Amino acid sequence: MIVGIDHIELIVRDVKEFVEFYQKLGFKLLNWTDHHGGSAELQLPGENQPIFEIHQLLTEENPGINHISFRVRDIDGTHADLVSKGISFYRDVHPSPSTGRKNALLRDPDGWRLQLSDEQRVEHVQHETV
Repeated sequence: MIVGIDHIELIVRDVKEFVEFYQKLGFKLLNWTDHHGGSAELQLPGENQPIFEIHQLLTEENPGINHISFRVRDIDGTHADLVSKGISFYRDVHPSPSTGRKNALLRDPDGWRLQLSDEQRVEHVQHETV
């Protein structure tokens, strides 16, 4: 069952510039990772706030929203339920190498990238890459 928005991934030209901008807006820097050429996770204070994942623009992409991820309590059960309803995934449930959480990847009818993310976030080492 989907219980909320987990994160929104933004593709940007300058990760550090975006991190500084969102910090000025009140977002807390959660983590720097090597994921996607260098990225940062930011979140507004308070419970159940979605995370903004800010990723470095790579050659095959355009700046903007890369995907929206929905938080789920039971990713395996939710995935199976959606598949039984005819929803296709282009990548089934798998662990993320940068967070250790399970994800599953799909597209909406117009081709927008969507993701299911396991509700349990795993603590991982924070380091700056940009």
